[in-house]
Amino acid sequence: MKRSSKTSNEQAYGHALAAVLPKDGKPWYLTKHLILLNLLLCVPLISSSAVGYDASMMNGLQSLTQWRSYFDSPSGALLGTINAVYPIGKILMLLPVTWLEDRYGRRVPIIIGLLCLIGFAAVQAASQNIAMFIVSRFLIGASTIMIAQPSPILITELAYPTHLAKVTALYNSTFYFGAILAAWGTYGTFKLNSTWSWRIPSAVQAGMPLIQLCGIFFLPESPRWLASKGRHEEARKILVKYHAGGDESSPLVDFEMKEIEDYFAHEETMSRGSSVKDLVRTPGNRRRVLIAVILGFFAQWNGIGVVTYYLTLVLDTIGITSSKDQTLINGILQLFNFAAAVFAGALAVDRFGRRTLFLVSVGGLFCSYVCWTALSATFVKTGSVPTGHAVLAFIFIAYFFFDIAWTPLLYSYTVEIFPYNQRSRGLTVALMSTNLALIAAQFINPIAMDAIAWRYYIVFCCLLFLLFFVIYFLFPETKGHSLEEMSEIFDGPTASPSAPEKEVA
Repeated sequence: MKRSSKTSNEQAYGHALAAVLPKDGKPWYLTKHLILLNLLLCVPLISSSAVGYDASMMNGLQSLTQWRSYFDSPSGALLGTINAVYPIGKILMLLPVTWLEDRYGRRVPIIIGLLCLIGFAAVQAASQNIAMFIVSRFLIGASTIMIAQPSPILITELAYPTHLAKVTALYNSTFYFGAILAAWGTYGTFKLNSTWSWRIPSAVQAGMPLIQLCGIFFLPESPRWLASKGRHEEARKILVKYHAGGDESSPLVDFEMKEIEDYFAHEETMSRGSSVKDLVRTPGNRRRVLIAVILGFFAQWNGIGVVTYYLTLVLDTIGITSSKDQTLINGILQLFNFAAAVFAGALAVDRFGRRTLFLVSVGGLFCSYVCWTALSATFVKTGSVPTGHAVLAFIFIAYFFFDIAWTPLLYSYTVEIFPYNQRSRGLTVALMSTNLALIAAQFINPIAMDAIAWRYYIVFCCLLFLLFFVIYFLFPETKGHSLEEMSEIFDGPTASPSAPEKEVA
């Protein structure tokens, strides 16, 4: 049994790391310093809930008669604009937040973003006209990226090594935690016969950032960021406290610090700066950037985006039109998504690997979408209630396949594959790609749904078929490699900072 367990650790985390892990056999939930670390990581971990809350809230608001009547039933291009200004705000803030976190640390932009989110959510709740509502959504989008961009990087650089993949994958899974709050919030307020039916969910958007703000000052800075600024002793103290429970002689801390210090020494020896040009300077980096762009684009164009922001329009096409039914389905869907993303996705990354999850996800999405499209066409011809219910079932099935990979791995896989000096820029590339794709989708989806209804789904069937082969030939497996070892996969063994002798040869 022991031999099997050791082999499993080596496969999941690599031989070198497995050799320095504590041998006491205690699980993390019985280890005081790991409980404390994981509790503190909950602060950046729930940053993605802000994005999930917004997406689900907008779905819910579109189902509310009170919201539609107050803003004169926005549709088509205007409805697309209301949703699109949110990612536009995120895009415009991406480059400033990247500079800010590399210059002043991962926590500084998070604090600024949380303060802004709280204030602008209040502005949104107080909107007196459509212009004020749109401007507030733009400002909320800009504030959201201030916390959403640095958070997965801070988690990745601070997490306990054997928890890294799972915890980072859990980050984007909290998207659905926010979505659940928004979905059930709008379900609970739809009966209010006043503007408070939509003002309350808008104001509650400040709730999670307020909780995070209370905890952010207890969260330590990234040890890798500290080491990059020459503050090696501070970095070591953080690792000793949170990874070794105060044990200064911990082999694990020695191993981690050696990897970090070797990496920065290797970068200095190779005279590698951290300019934007480095993103495309080598074949390995160009491959990383291409993967980041593909991840970002297809996160919005794999078909699920139609449901994420326009569930109301999708349900309208299958005859489910009442506010009560639509908000109830939205609430149940978010609970289902959260469970799938956490238990079938984030907690399975070390067992199945990233590449396998992506391939199963896209293959399942393709099959689900084909069935969804065929059933939608049948419903339009026959009006059959059972067929409409079957379409609804396939919406849930499609979401399951989306949740096992695209929810947990969108950010975690991106953060893993980029070296430290390009990590924040690499994530910015993925976020830029996903938000540009989202803006296009926000305008195109409602117009296409209005114009050709279920036929629009055929586009996503074709895209998913293509995507499967792109992932098969382009995406490498990263399971079993530390952050510093990841360069071996993309740049070859001579690029590894842990093997300088190979470099000389």
